Amino acid sequence: MAIQPQIAPCLWFDNQAEEAAKFYCSIFEGSKIESTAYYGKAGFERHHRPAGSVMTVSFRVGNTLFTALNGGPVFKFNEAISLQVLCENQKEVDYYWGKLSQGGEEGPCGWLKDKFGVSWQVVPSLLPKLMLDPDRQKVERVTNAFMAMKKLDIAAIERAAAGA
Repeated sequence: MAIQPQIAPCLWFDNQAEEAAKFYCSIFEGSKIESTAYYGKAGFERHHRPAGSVMTVSFRVGNTLFTALNGGPVFKFNEAISLQVLCENQKEVDYYWGKLSQGGEEGPCGWLKDKFGVSWQVVPSLLPKLMLDPDRQKVERVTNAFMAMKKLDIAAIERAAAGA
């Protein structure tokens, strides 16, 4: 029997862990903050955080448990890691794109950075399926269509897939 470990992303913030957890939980229905841990006096010479300040916030989005850590300004987010939101329809694409990009930065091909610098991909669930189509010309048309977009437009992607 194979062991199935749970993988829980840990997001390193300067001092916005609690704010970020609340922000993400406000966007994704059914999300919730599970627990908050605080810095104590121990380790102050290493972490330089006042006792009683938030160290970590554990929160759940769907079935995924995240930890948001207030670790200081040492590390910054970049596009090497992104979180994908697979959307069933344009209404979902519009909702998540609007919420996650608010105060952040829109990027190409369905990518954005939220106000904390975390990279997200807001993607119609049909796109990965289209990219695996054996018709290479269809894949080329779809690729050309979404590469020209910021927020992805499902109808335009479907038109490209159909050759229209």
